[in-house]
Amino acid sequence: MRGPMNTRPGMVGRKVGMTQIFNDDGDVLPVTVIEADPNVVVRIKTPEGPDGYTAVQLGFGEQKPSRLNRPELGHLAGAGVSPPPRVLKEMRVEAEFLPLYPKGGHVRVEDVFQVGDLVDVTGISKGRGFAGVMRRHHFKGFESSHGTHEFFRHGGSIGTRLTPGMVFKGKRMSGQLGARRATVQNIRVVRVDAEKHLLYILGSVPGPCGATIQIRKAVRAR
Repeated sequence: MRGPMNTRPGMVGRKVGMTQIFNDDGDVLPVTVIEADPNVVVRIKTPEGPDGYTAVQLGFGEQKPSRLNRPELGHLAGAGVSPPPRVLKEMRVEAEFLPLYPKGGHVRVEDVFQVGDLVDVTGISKGRGFAGVMRRHHFKGFESSHGTHEFFRHGGSIGTRLTPGMVFKGKRMSGQLGARRATVQNIRVVRVDAEKHLLYILGSVPGPCGATIQIRKAVRAR
């Protein structure tokens, strides 16, 4: 069952990597550093418009205009955006948060996030290739006792004999691991560097270093 859609304000950023910082009590905190350069607001969608829902389209980074086709350049020119952003992401937001996103303007990290905020971070997880059941689903494996031959890391039986005589959909088996959209919820912002446009978030977030991620206020804040 899917949870509620996150319609809280957010930004698009880039995962720089992990490090550690000290808090006021001298404790070491493992943090992920996210570079959230000012996002340009390319488009605003409202229920009164042709789209029928409320959302904002944000641009992050820069790229050469020669890498885009004419429809894409025309879309950006209509919003007065130059140079073209490298990444274009759409976020559903409540109407009450639209004043944070002026069309053609920029959204900065200090405008959306403060120290102590709980956030949800979404990205594409690291691809691990084809993996077995022990790595993919944390099976414990078979007993390595006397008489067990070549059956230490197997997944066990998958069938149900005559009735219903099939493998149920969703059965935990070997397969591709990672390289999927993943979200880590309710992680805390411990530092905001407005000068360098950096967010320091407690813990880890999906994706490798350099990956594009979305940071939003937590929808299920504890």
